[in-house]
Amino acid sequence: MGYPQYSDLKGATAFITGGGSGIGTSFVEAFTAQGANVGFVSLTAEPAEALCDKIERQYGRRPLYIQCDIRDVTALQAAIERTRTEFGPVKILVNNAARDDRHDIENYTADSWDDSMNTNLRPHFFTAQACLPDMKEAGGSIINLGSNSANLGLAGYASYVTAKAAIVGLTKALARELGPHDIRVNALIPGWVLTERQKELWATPEAIEECLAQQSLKKTISEEDVANSALFLASNVSAMITGQSLIIDGGRV
Repeated sequence: MGYPQYSDLKGATAFITGGGSGIGTSFVEAFTAQGANVGFVSLTAEPAEALCDKIERQYGRRPLYIQCDIRDVTALQAAIERTRTEFGPVKILVNNAARDDRHDIENYTADSWDDSMNTNLRPHFFTAQACLPDMKEAGGSIINLGSNSANLGLAGYASYVTAKAAIVGLTKALARELGPHDIRVNALIPGWVLTERQKELWATPEAIEECLAQQSLKKTISEEDVANSALFLASNVSAMITGQSLIIDGGRV
């Protein structure tokens, strides 16, 4: 399907974490389709470069891919600086990268817990820090990806659920602090998006049926459903929306 067009996003610079796989690929494509200049980081180079090739063929614009482990804050902030140098001041930040590894409680170590926080929570703060000088000059939109796993209190990956709950608190705190600079900060809270990773690891027919039974809307959620909401929050059409959490889960209870 095509993406709705927001004219004010044309020519804007967007930086996206985790853009090389899953929902992130739709973010990269959706913002490029607006005419935005997109820089993104991802850990694995081959699929990310293939995504850039595909987008360039389709839209005549090539995103800037930078290989980066987001747990390395120095490297992550350097990627933002490179995007700024290539395209100009960053106006849109999408903190998407995450890893929902399953684990039990009994055998989980402190090092594993810290690694989960360093992947799923810490980058959201330090990307915002790196983009702040640009956004102080001309305003901006920060979009943090949470998860309805925190709303539902799902079992089997407590560290991930904890990080996703904390993202909502971080979003509210940053929105309050950065609002005087015309910087908006919001969270997107997707439900179960059937990415390739989900299909490979957990999306059995029985699990999908159970999820749909809990949703008001009886269809699965796509990556594009989430990307469309990100475009809305990035655009000036949402100019007076900040500190909010937009839930995209088909009405799951």
